[in-house]
Amino acid sequence: MAFGGFNNNQQQTPMSEINVTPMVDVMLVLLVIFIITAPLFTHAVKLDLPNAQSTPVQEKPQTVTIAINSEGKLFWNNAPIAQPDLEPRLAAEAKKTPQPELQLRADKATRYEIIAQVMAAAQNNGMNKMGFVTEPKEAAKK
Repeated sequence: MAFGGFNNNQQQTPMSEINVTPMVDVMLVLLVIFIITAPLFTHAVKLDLPNAQSTPVQEKPQTVTIAINSEGKLFWNNAPIAQPDLEPRLAAEAKKTPQPELQLRADKATRYEIIAQVMAAAQNNGMNKMGFVTEPKEAAKK
């Protein structure tokens, strides 16, 4: 036996040689399996696929940015706007086709109440696309 036997008359020191016969047997079996299965991987089904040609639409989606500073003042695309003037402008933007995306930018110290009022005004006036713009931490630290 390769790793020792039940006979106690043999030398009691560990064997210094590794029996590689089982490993070689397993490797030969795997080699035969790979030789048999390799041609199956190269078999391909030939298809005649239709050719579709279209021109990409170069239309940029419009965006409207509403910024809110820490004092609660509103800015429409970086221009100051009063709270009563916000809803008519939102309604006018909501009627456009395609409807522009509304991007909200708020200062870290802005009260949530003001942000919620702007969001409610946008929803009540028919704005469907709304997103929040944030700055990455690296830019905020500079």
